[in-house]
Amino acid sequence: MWSGPVDPFFRLPLWLKAECCGGQTLWAFNERHLDLLEGYVAAKLRERGLGPGGMTVLARLPTWLKSAKHREEILRVIGRLRESLEG
Repeated sequence: MWSGPVDPFFRLPLWLKAECCGGQTLWAFNERHLDLLEGYVAAKLRERGLGPGGMTVLARLPTWLKSAKHREEILRVIGRLRESLEG
């Protein structure tokens, strides 16, 4: 389990991270991870996976990130992180 925006193997800080939602840190490993987070946050209806136990990586996201009240801000921050990959 990760304790924050740190690479689990090298123990170095992640490059894709930004402050969001009143002092929380939104982070991602790479562009594919940003895609996953963006798809989940943007979804109006979030259905549980069919896998055993129902605990997917998305189910383990922090409550502030899953909250609909933060949707717009989170998507804006994901957009900024995505732009940093391009430039």
